[in-house]
Amino acid sequence: MAGVKLWLLVTAITLSTSLVLLDMSIIATAIPQITTEFHTLADVGWYGSSYLLASSALQPLTGKLYARFNIKYTFLAFFVLFEAGSCICGFAPTSHTFIAGRAVSGLGAAGIVNGAYTIVAVAVPMEKRPALIGIIMMVGQVGMVGGPILGGLLTSYASWRWCFLINIPLGAIVVAFLGAIKIPGVFRGGANNTRATFWSIVLGLDPVGFLLFTAFSVLFLLGLQGAERPVALVLFLVAAATLTVFGVWEYLAKENAMFPYSMLRKRVVWSSCVVILLFQGCALVYSFFVPIYFQASKGAAPVWSGLYNSPGIGSQMIVAGVSSALVGKWGYYMPWSITSAILVSLGSGLMSTLNQRSSAPQWVGYQIIAGIGRGCGATMPMVAVQNILPLEQIPLGMSLISFCQTFGGTLSLSVAQSIFTSSLREGLARFAPTVDVEKVLNAGAMGFRDVVQPSDIFAVTRAYDMGLRRIFYLAAALSFGCFAFVWGMGWYSVRAKRETQRDATPEA
Repeated sequence: MAGVKLWLLVTAITLSTSLVLLDMSIIATAIPQITTEFHTLADVGWYGSSYLLASSALQPLTGKLYARFNIKYTFLAFFVLFEAGSCICGFAPTSHTFIAGRAVSGLGAAGIVNGAYTIVAVAVPMEKRPALIGIIMMVGQVGMVGGPILGGLLTSYASWRWCFLINIPLGAIVVAFLGAIKIPGVFRGGANNTRATFWSIVLGLDPVGFLLFTAFSVLFLLGLQGAERPVALVLFLVAAATLTVFGVWEYLAKENAMFPYSMLRKRVVWSSCVVILLFQGCALVYSFFVPIYFQASKGAAPVWSGLYNSPGIGSQMIVAGVSSALVGKWGYYMPWSITSAILVSLGSGLMSTLNQRSSAPQWVGYQIIAGIGRGCGATMPMVAVQNILPLEQIPLGMSLISFCQTFGGTLSLSVAQSIFTSSLREGLARFAPTVDVEKVLNAGAMGFRDVVQPSDIFAVTRAYDMGLRRIFYLAAALSFGCFAFVWGMGWYSVRAKRETQRDATPEA
């Protein structure tokens, strides 16, 4: 595929992934208005958890669906499901209806990002994929970063409901573009095989493996979502037992498994999964806690904290696009991944030195170093997995990579929040022993100035600085972990791969 059709395709799948990332981030600024209208604070945790649980549970199965059914129509089905969830949220009359809408959106989002990577794999040869994956990720970050700002504007000047209804007209563009383009249809051996029966198709989706993995995902994520310690421990133990049973089942299922052993045993695949898990964890630590630094330590308003965060985000977006294009031209992705781990580790170490007295050149420069590092490595695990797998296994590989991204981000944020909260409590006890700790915690990064005496603001800010310092220690540790595992991704060239396996080529 080339020319106008290719760029229509890239526009459609890039816009779809941007909407998913926008939907994940825009809700943060809408929640206060939502709780006010529905008169409930008890459901706030489920506004995010329902989306995350639904997405994580279905994500592993999406690879099987793309491998067995028409790629274009499968992608459109997930996208329409995501749009339906947005519509339910936008018109929800009650909090429970809103939660159901978030779950529906999560089910749809589960297959959009890895579906986009799968479409790229069947649309262009390997040497052109890194640049397109880079474009998808680079533009997608605009949705993630712009979500809180756009959400604030819509909530202030229109209604919180437009934070979700805005997906409808933009989604219509995606459907129109994809409807006008012919995409290679079904992998050979998929559902269009005349010898396939209903039960052979169902069994080919590995329903037992799906149920086991869904149980593991739900149990583990529920344990992370703030359950009481004894309950969380039981949930983690049962999740571990379920994962063990899942592993045994997948080994026995062989090539019919959700994640075939022939794929998992490849060093490039499992190394890339570990790297993307750690990388995404580090990236989300930056996304969530850098704005807190500006709001708590610098006293910046939310809009300005987003602006001050732009050096890191901007450098990441630019370098992600450039590095992906150069991989397609030069061939090798490994040097970029190594450079990424080194620069993010260095940048995180420097970020840990920031405090309320740090100058603008310091926080701008440190963010740029870390941003360049994140940009260098953002797309490389996807490129490595696509490069090593035969075409018919790429949907499975992309679903595994997408799950590791989600899982890594969720796990790291849970750990980071625990570290930050305990460190903040410790810091308040040390630097501001007279303040009401619970009032400071409940007031948030901007509001604590309204609940403490002016003479205590400096001391509370020191406590925030201590908590943030330890958060960036965590980011540095995650980056060092990337450096340890990145060597397993292999010194392979994307230009050396040729699509010679005709039997794996999708049929139109």
